[in-house]
Amino acid sequence: MPEFTHFDKEGKARMVDVSDKAETERIATAKGSVIMQPATLALIKEGCVKKGDVLSIARLAGIMGAKRTPDLIPLCHPLALTSVQVDLTLDEARNAVDITATCKLTGKTGVEMEALTAVSVAALTVYDMCKAVDKGMQITDIRLTHKSGGKSDTFERP
Repeated sequence: MPEFTHFDKEGKARMVDVSDKAETERIATAKGSVIMQPATLALIKEGCVKKGDVLSIARLAGIMGAKRTPDLIPLCHPLALTSVQVDLTLDEARNAVDITATCKLTGKTGVEMEALTAVSVAALTVYDMCKAVDKGMQITDIRLTHKSGGKSDTFERP
């Protein structure tokens, strides 16, 4: 079985060869948040952001981002994702938009990067749509929370 590394025998970067790996169902979930001023969150909640429906557009952007991961992250495999779900919820206690993305496929490599990219792109979209009223927003806590499938054990962030 080949060694799974991003370096060839001469130390040059390359895409990992996964041709000998078995296809399994692979699932990854990532989360993150955009913290903002209470007035900005109220605009989102009321649907009064001038650029449009922030949550719907950010959801679509996250899905599109997951599908474009190999174009954004060097050496990521292009994957035929079978499902991408992006959910955005408002947390008024924290003045935050919380984002969760879950990516699935049956394949030879995992979908962690796709889930993380989906959250990142959705968060950047929230920022872009609201920056005219709140440049101080913070994109924070982007992290993998679940990963299953493949040879490695299931990962669950406590």
